[in-house]
Amino acid sequence: MAKSKKRRAKSAGLPPGTLVHVGEQKTDHVKITLINYDATKYEEKEIAGVQECFPFRDRPSVTWINVDGLHQVEAVERIGKHFGLHPLVLEDIVNTDQRPKLEDFEEYIYIVTKILSYDETTARVATEQVSMVLGANFLLTFQEGAKDDFVFVRARIKSGNSRMRTMGTDYLIYALLDAIVDNYFLILDKLGAQIEELEEVLLAQPTQPQLNTVHKLRRDFILMRKSIWPLRDVVATLERRESPLIKSTTTIYLRDLHDHIARVIDTVENYRDLVSVLLDIYLSSLSNKMNEVMKTLTIITTIFIPLSFIAGVYGMNFEHMPELKWPWGYPLVLALMLALGVVMVFYFKKRKWF
Repeated sequence: MAKSKKRRAKSAGLPPGTLVHVGEQKTDHVKITLINYDATKYEEKEIAGVQECFPFRDRPSVTWINVDGLHQVEAVERIGKHFGLHPLVLEDIVNTDQRPKLEDFEEYIYIVTKILSYDETTARVATEQVSMVLGANFLLTFQEGAKDDFVFVRARIKSGNSRMRTMGTDYLIYALLDAIVDNYFLILDKLGAQIEELEEVLLAQPTQPQLNTVHKLRRDFILMRKSIWPLRDVVATLERRESPLIKSTTTIYLRDLHDHIARVIDTVENYRDLVSVLLDIYLSSLSNKMNEVMKTLTIITTIFIPLSFIAGVYGMNFEHMPELKWPWGYPLVLALMLALGVVMVFYFKKRKWF
């Protein structure tokens, strides 16, 4: 986070459209993958140079160009200039601190969204920005890392009997957004299982590490909410927009995708409420535990108060105390103290105080 703030500070005061990468600094080589297909043919290859993808701009077949890595802004700039992208769009692409949004430039539609992933080692949710540029016969996607989040979409395209081979770029962008939303469900399943397990442990024995886990879950759901809520508006706008880039045959799929996002949002809100309940359970469990300790100490103190009084009376150094001269005085006092303690214990048990 500190590095990201530092990078944003470096871009302050620069002219609009100046490309400054904001995000995690990487040294990996930028990977560019090109997929070109139609109903009869399919071509996929990794491009060594940016200029290799230039001839595919005006081809009638569907072309999907995916760029993994945004730290080399020169490559992003060259691709953007060739496909006629506005400088402000290029600036948003290399700035990974964007909010999910949609912008229509008539000749193309620019979409920003977030891919979420669950790190098993840290049990945390991580986010990655994906920028998409939808053209008449091309789709450009820009990702932060080299992780292939659309492997199933690629497999569907490669399959000869897939619907995607006969559809256009609008259906392709729907498939990518649908894959992102499906991944949200997988993450929610893992977080839901973690919440159930944590609830059982908190009821039995609350500890400080469990409280830390509750706070982590709260931050994860806040992150998911920030990433998913704007996406619903993006898909709704894409569904209602009267653009020649979005065919009527794709609208029904976008409507179904909007319903899926609404379900994800409802689940996130429900889990956020459950996390708040977990915090209340933790505090209640600690309070009950403290009450039990105080109850035990109070009972012990109450039993010893009269015994301490008797011991204090006979501990006074007065000369004229007849009990001090009795041969059976000491055993009698001990027996009285024992009997008084036993009576009080039975009384507390009868009242069910312990």
